[in-house]
Amino acid sequence: MRVIAKSTLRKFWETSIYQDAQGPLESWYDEAIVATWRTPHEVKAQFGNASICGNNRVVFNIAGNKYRLVVEMQYRCGIAWVKFIGTHAQYDEIDVETVNEH
Repeated sequence: MRVIAKSTLRKFWETSIYQDAQGPLESWYDEAIVATWRTPHEVKAQFGNASICGNNRVVFNIAGNKYRLVVEMQYRCGIAWVKFIGTHAQYDEIDVETVNEH
C-alpha cells in the first residue's frame, strides 16, 4: 500500500509527549507499505484488532491501544490515507467517518 503520509505520523511522534508512539507507528508503517490489502477482510486478517468503519475507514490500535490511527483505505488504488492519529481520549472526540486531519 502507498501510505499517505508518513510525515503525518512523524509529526505526531516528534511531539515530545507522543515520542513513545514512534516505534509502534514505524512498525505499522513498515507492515502497511508491503501489504496488498484489497478488502477490509484482508486488513482484519493481518491486524485482528483493527476496526472496520464506514466511509472506507479503518481504525488501528497503536501501542497497546494507547493511540488510535484512522486510515481511509482506497483498496483499488492501493492507498492507505492517514486521516487521524491521537490518544484514545482524542479519538473519542472525533467522527471516524469524517475526520480529515492530515
